[in-house]
Amino acid sequence: MSTSSSSSCIASSAAASAGAQLTTGRLVLRPWTAAEASAVLDGPRPADWAADFPAEGDRVIAGLFGQHPAWLGEHGHRLVVERDSGLVVGSIGLFWPPTEGTVELGYGIVASRRGRGYATEATRALAAFALAAPGVHTVAAGAELSNPASIRVLEKAGFLRRSTEGDVARFQLTEPDCHQP
Repeated sequence: MSTSSSSSCIASSAAASAGAQLTTGRLVLRPWTAAEASAVLDGPRPADWAADFPAEGDRVIAGLFGQHPAWLGEHGHRLVVERDSGLVVGSIGLFWPPTEGTVELGYGIVASRRGRGYATEATRALAAFALAAPGVHTVAAGAELSNPASIRVLEKAGFLRRSTEGDVARFQLTEPDCHQP
């Protein structure tokens, strides 16, 4: 996707006022439903899921919704849907609510759809959406050092590496960074 960070910020700000579903050039990021979370955990499997969805990370998140109901809200977790096929190909989310103006972002795209730029596209859109939310000035994310593709996603999405904690690189995107080309 060739959209710059600044145009992502503008598009996501408009989307923030329109509702929780975000649309990018190739993706729709829509909130999970309780039925989808149940299906991830217990089946039955919907026809609109990619053959390798859900991944293990999706199962973990679905299992935590009961403990964290805000994750199912407007600023929580979303399924990543290919616009062309209509298939769910991953998930992305904000670990809501923010702490001292910072919210954590996490993502995962199924193996069959990796290498297409979907994670970067979704990360840009959701980070811009988060920065448009009241009280949020920083979006943080971590990537394991053993996963250079995930590190590259965050770098391409405009996040800056701030530290390394053990085997995890920590990244941040702040409000002013959202407006830089």
